[in-house]
Amino acid sequence: MNKIIRVDIGVFAHNEADGIVRTLQGLMRQEVAGLDVRVLVLANGCKDDTAELARTFAWSETNSPLGTRVEVAELAQGGKSRTWNRYVHELSRPDADVLIFMDADIDIPESDSLLKLVKGLTSNPALHAFNSHPIKDIVYRPENLGLLDKAIAMGSETLNDWKTAICGSLYAMPSARARLLHMPIGLAVEDGFLRAMILTDAMTADEDFSRIDGGDVFHVFASERSILALIKHQTRIVIGSAINTAAFTALHAVPLPQRRAALATAASQDNWLSEVIRSQLPKWPYGWIPLHYLTKRIGFIAQQPKKLLHPRQLFVLVLGFGFDLVVYINAQIKMAKGVGAGHW
Repeated sequence: MNKIIRVDIGVFAHNEADGIVRTLQGLMRQEVAGLDVRVLVLANGCKDDTAELARTFAWSETNSPLGTRVEVAELAQGGKSRTWNRYVHELSRPDADVLIFMDADIDIPESDSLLKLVKGLTSNPALHAFNSHPIKDIVYRPENLGLLDKAIAMGSETLNDWKTAICGSLYAMPSARARLLHMPIGLAVEDGFLRAMILTDAMTADEDFSRIDGGDVFHVFASERSILALIKHQTRIVIGSAINTAAFTALHAVPLPQRRAALATAASQDNWLSEVIRSQLPKWPYGWIPLHYLTKRIGFIAQQPKKLLHPRQLFVLVLGFGFDLVVYINAQIKMAKGVGAGHW
């Protein structure tokens, strides 16, 4: 007899009243054969009716035909890394086998996606995380796109390899692996920080890229549709990544046997990350933001040189570099003004 796999799905929701019911309805359509599924809406720091709407939905779905139950945790304090800690260490079921991390504003079109996610993770005991492939809505539904939308769609896969990243909008981890980790409060790019912790076993070993993978699971997210929104979004990513780098430096300064404990401390102190930023940044000669975040796209495309033979890919590279330059300068200015931990 096959063992039932206990799965908790943490739905991270901050002011998602407009879409939380639609998201939960989508989860109710997921196939869960062989799974004991509990959906936990993590309504963190909400100023709208997200929690109330989710609770109303949960009450109406008590007898879901697929056996999935919905619960709501209304958390007064916001922040994704803080909420990650609460979910993993306090709110998930102690006997859960798999923890799924999901943003409240995504669409999962295929009804067997959760099964694929769990199967992909559990079929390889060496995995610490298994990703769903994030696809922009303008790529998944490319109808009636304007020139800007087409440019955004063309550049959507030119910054990283999603299979070796942590796709923060939808991924799964064995609960035992997740509970060995903690996240500093106030991270702007918590998925990048988590990736580093997974690959290095909380900064205690060399990077092991075999710990993260992805399969044929995908989800759709809403793309930014204006230049200003794109710049703001990518500025947050660059600032968050630079702060992550500073945090890594601070952790490396801690004696190796104490680094896991240092992470737990960072997860309990609101000011830990701010103190790290003050002590680590700016640095000569690049200032607040390492040059890597300006040249990252070029490096990624350079690993696939055949693409540069196509005029379209060359156009994307030139356009993307111009965008990255604007973001890089904007991020330097904002960090110099004190926009960092906890702001986003």
